[in-house]
Formats: sequence, C-alpha cells, structure tokens
Amino acid sequence: MTYTLFIGDRTYSSWSLRGWLMLEKFGLPYRIAEVGLYTGTMRRDLAPAAPAHLVPALLTPEGEPIGDTMAIAETLAERHPGAGLWPEDVAARMRARWLAAEMHSGFPALRSRCPMVLSHSYDGFLAPPEVLAELDRLQAIWAEAHARFGAGGPWLFGRYSLADAFYAPVAARIAAYGLPVGDAAANYVAQHLADPAFRRWRAEGMTVGYDPEPYAMDLPRLPWPGPEPVAARAIASGPSVNAACPFSGQPPTHFLKTQGVVIGFCNARCRDKAANDPEAFPEVSAIYHSVTKQA
Repeated sequence: MTYTLFIGDRTYSSWSLRGWLMLEKFGLPYRIAEVGLYTGTMRRDLAPAAPAHLVPALLTPEGEPIGDTMAIAETLAERHPGAGLWPEDVAARMRARWLAAEMHSGFPALRSRCPMVLSHSYDGFLAPPEVLAELDRLQAIWAEAHARFGAGGPWLFGRYSLADAFYAPVAARIAAYGLPVGDAAANYVAQHLADPAFRRWRAEGMTVGYDPEPYAMDLPRLPWPGPEPVAARAIASGPSVNAACPFSGQPPTHFLKTQGVVIGFCNARCRDKAANDPEAFPEVSAIYHSVTKQA
C-alpha cells in the first residue's frame, strides 16, 4: 500500500516539505513524483493527480487524489490511527490541530517577505514590523504549547507530530533570514535543522540548481546554519567498498570519498545528495562507519 506524493523543488517549496514530512517522519510508504515548479511542466507533471493543481498532492494507493496539506494531514491521520501523527492526549490533539491550522492559513508577512530557501542564509536581512509581529505570535504559541504539552521531548508536543511538520518551513525561514527570536524558539528551530529527515530533504534539494535562482535577494550570503556536514567529495572512479548503490541496490557507476572511504552509487544524483550530507543518510553512514571500525 504505497502513496504517491507530488512535490515541487525541495530547496524552495515549503508546502512540499510539509507534505513529505507527513509521510517520512511517520514511516508511511510512499514514492515521489517530482513536479517542475520552475521548468514550465507543472500542469503536465500534476496531471495524474487531477484535479489537484498545486503541490504537494497525494494519490492514495487506491488512486484517489488529495490536494492541500491540511486535507493530506487529516486523511493520513484517519487512515493510520496507530502511526501517531497527532498527539494521543485529547487536549494536546486539539491544540496541535489548532496550531497546524493557524500555520496553514496565517502568517502572511512571514511567507511573503521570507520565502523558504534551504541553500544558504542571508546576512543583514531586516525584518519589517509585520514580520516581527508574526514572530511574536509564533513564539507565544510555541512556548505555550510546549509548556503545557511538551514534557518529555523537544518538539511542540513532546514527540514529533503533524504540528511540527507544519512548522518545519517556518524554522527554515527563521534560520535562513536570521530572524530575531528568543532562546526557546531558537532551540526549536535548531531541532528542526538537526532532524535527520529535514537534513535528507535539504541534501537532495541541493543537487538541483537554477539560473536565475528563485527568490534571490541582494544581500550577502552565509553558510546554512544547520549542523556542519561530514566532508565528502565526488571522485572520478572507484573501486568502492560497497558492491551496490546504498539507495537503489544497482551497481556503482559514480563515486565519492568521505572519511577516507570510497563509496559507490548508481548515478550522479544519488552520489551528490549523499555528498551534501553523508550523515543524514543511514544507508551511507553505515558503510563508512563499518569500514572505519574495522580499521
């Protein structure tokens, strides 16, 4: 029983990130269908999910299309009651739905003034008053939710829930634009940036570039403020320590070197996403950790 998730570009499509986290973080089976947001192929690419016309869109295993992240969230929660997408506690579940819905329909200044970008951060961005007001609101609802319901974990309701999936793109915006928040909110942002699933999404997004770049600002750029990846670089040839690509199982044709270990992949995209953040992919890190332990 596998879902098909239609997504846009990983570096810029905040709504696509939400939809992907709903499946990835809760272990639900899915495959990805990529939609060309910036290549002029969006309508054609989304045709199998019609009448959906925006990303993300979901096809159920039965072939039923679902558009809009709130509809996707509720459908998945209904179909997988044991997966823990919403908190178990009734009051916490009501609050989590409220916070997700407020994110879904609100914070227009933050959305428009600070488009999501995961490739870098900006130096010197000055948040206008309307963005600062929305940041105050964000911090208030985050702090209240965690104080009341978040015991036992770093997420808004303790363990990861759909509410956190909805706010992951907000965390990315705060990080990319250096938006001013207090320590508690900054820690919550850092939790998202360090999350292995978030890191995998970002690493794969970094394999694709655009000219011109969407949403570029005329400001100095800084490195992405998340955890510093393990150093890795593409190399021209093997041999590799692995006989099959850790993602596809196919014979290696492309190679990278990290931690003194050569690892092979079935194509350039597999290699490049791994090179962008090797530790984000357990299939990759397990290879070089096993070799270094033997040494």
